[in-house]
Amino acid sequence: MNNYAGYQAKCLTAEEAIRFIQPGDDIIVPVHAGEPQALLKALPFNEELSGNRLYRMVSVYPVLDVEPERIKQISLFLSGSDRKGYSEGIINLLPNHFSDIPSLLRKETSNRVIMAAVSPMDENGYFSLGTSVSYVGTLLAEAKTKTIILEVNQNMPRTFGDHNQIHISQVTALIENDFSMPVIPNLPLSDKDMKIGQTIAELINDGDTIQIGIGSMPNAVMEYLKGHRNLGVYTEMIPDKIIDLYESGAITNQNKKIYRGKTTATVAMGTQRLYDFLNNNKDIFMLPSNVSNDIRNIAQLDNLVSINSTVEVDFFGQCNSETISGKYYSSSGGQGDFTKGVRLTDNGIGIICLYSTTKNDTISKIVPTLSQGAVVTTSKNDVDIVVTEFGKAELKGKTIQERTVALINIAHPKFREQLIFDAIKRGFLPQKHFYSLK
Repeated sequence: MNNYAGYQAKCLTAEEAIRFIQPGDDIIVPVHAGEPQALLKALPFNEELSGNRLYRMVSVYPVLDVEPERIKQISLFLSGSDRKGYSEGIINLLPNHFSDIPSLLRKETSNRVIMAAVSPMDENGYFSLGTSVSYVGTLLAEAKTKTIILEVNQNMPRTFGDHNQIHISQVTALIENDFSMPVIPNLPLSDKDMKIGQTIAELINDGDTIQIGIGSMPNAVMEYLKGHRNLGVYTEMIPDKIIDLYESGAITNQNKKIYRGKTTATVAMGTQRLYDFLNNNKDIFMLPSNVSNDIRNIAQLDNLVSINSTVEVDFFGQCNSETISGKYYSSSGGQGDFTKGVRLTDNGIGIICLYSTTKNDTISKIVPTLSQGAVVTTSKNDVDIVVTEFGKAELKGKTIQERTVALINIAHPKFREQLIFDAIKRGFLPQKHFYSLK
């Protein structure tokens, strides 16, 4: 049977395709735009399902309206689509480092079903995972993955990389659904963003390799990197602003010891501009998360600058990047992978950035101790530099007293006196610092 005939034979409706999923199967879908819209919508209509588990990460589409006895829904990283479901007990959250997800799923799941949105089939019978190789790429070829159901989307970009292709001969069933790719808009950059971006950009030299993500602060950093030259990119997520760095001539990837000449990532999220840029672009090399985020690979990147954001930082240098007011908001993602990995590089720098305040400057995000119920995403021992709109605090090699002073100096001025008082009261600083820091 040729590839086209095989495609036609396996092309079904969503309702027909999900009938291949059996009771007790573990269902795994890729991150964000890799989620198969129509298959997820149809899934609860397979009335035979019982004792199944569904694993998702940075979900785009709503929580399924289905009894947990039938399908237990598990998030690997909360998003706006499932935070409410988590707080209501409908969604479970599985703690993880992004690099560990393939091994966690390998250990915890059996009779796996992969459901993924993919690019159209090429002339050789291969589909691309497009924007999300993530943990799915690693699991596709393993024996416990017994069923592969694809949602073919003409709008999914074809990307290149490792474990990024699925041959029609591997596929159990497929459907066609040309849904619009989910878009993350680029919001206007504030004065705070621009100050943080400029401070971080000044720490990056020509020829460095960067790990950077999505959001206003990373976007501001990239605004200030357009004049840099010979940068490399080794990251977990590709955002829109990477295109600007290509167009300005800043990115060449020529200094990287691994994947030289290529921008590497495991996920891409952004606007249609990004998806158009990715399509058939051989400069982009997508990797499974256990490769892109493996600290042994990260360690090979000389002059790596790792940039991550957080919710709050305490006087020890501990970072809570997952909870707000004691309630889960996201998860660890790859922050732990890169903050640890960059410390193994030659001349690497690990940067954590955040606004100094929240709620219209009524709450300081530089705090004596993390808020009640907060988790420690990044250890005090894994932070080199913290940046706010008021400057940088270099923590690596600093004592607790020195860290406390440095962090108070980049807090919002309206909170500094109270922070000094709290530092003295809690034993972070001796009494004499009250007058010297005011």
